[in-house]
Amino acid sequence: MDAVRKILRDFPAFLWSGWGAIASIFLFIAVWDVGNQFYGDMILPSPMDSFKTVADLFQDEEFLENLFITVDRVVVGFGISMLVGTVLGLLAGFFVTASMTSRPIITILMGMPPIAWIVLAMIWFGMGDATVEFTVFVASMPIVFIGALQGTRTLEDKFEEMADTFKVPFMMKFTDIYLPHIFSYIFPAWVSALGMAWKIVVMAELLATSDGIGAALALSRSQLDTQTALALVVIMIGLLMLVEYIFLEPIKQEVEKWRD
Repeated sequence: MDAVRKILRDFPAFLWSGWGAIASIFLFIAVWDVGNQFYGDMILPSPMDSFKTVADLFQDEEFLENLFITVDRVVVGFGISMLVGTVLGLLAGFFVTASMTSRPIITILMGMPPIAWIVLAMIWFGMGDATVEFTVFVASMPIVFIGALQGTRTLEDKFEEMADTFKVPFMMKFTDIYLPHIFSYIFPAWVSALGMAWKIVVMAELLATSDGIGAALALSRSQLDTQTALALVVIMIGLLMLVEYIFLEPIKQEVEKWRD
């Protein structure tokens, strides 16, 4: 609870420190507007028109339903990958044999293009939720696994030896030594896996389902509706940035303060 209160107390300062990121966003929008003036609305709609389309989409019940479907698939696929990847990564980190055994498997999973997994999942599971969620899991899990593995393998023995010298209880040793170090590796891995999960869901929906944001993007492409397609991209990026920078980044900074 103390950590949560500290995060909330430091949140205004965190927002103020992000002025550089906000400035870069406005710079990107300015470049976008220049591109619109060069290429026209058919190729690259203006930022103002795209943002108006975003507002209109949030008034559309069908779009809101598709958005909920996509978010649900992200949550399910990412949740499974986070749980499995964390548990297996911790086990591999604590046991050398498990680490050596899992290394080639993780290398294969990391090297396999997501589009290949989507094609295989379509053959195995058909056109539906299972295809999307499986692809998210198999593409995101190795990222979480590697984060958990690195967190356990990089524990410094000197802190454990000092705790044993002073006969520190196991629970205190776990919460004050093991957990902060391991979590500082796992949490960034979770953030990276979440970004991967969001991108994979949209890609899989575009190819393998008839609903969700990806399917709406495919429909816009078939109708040459560049403005709606660009608005959907803005929504996808905006939601990911909202979750990562407003909710997750303050927690990450608080977790990693022990490094200083």
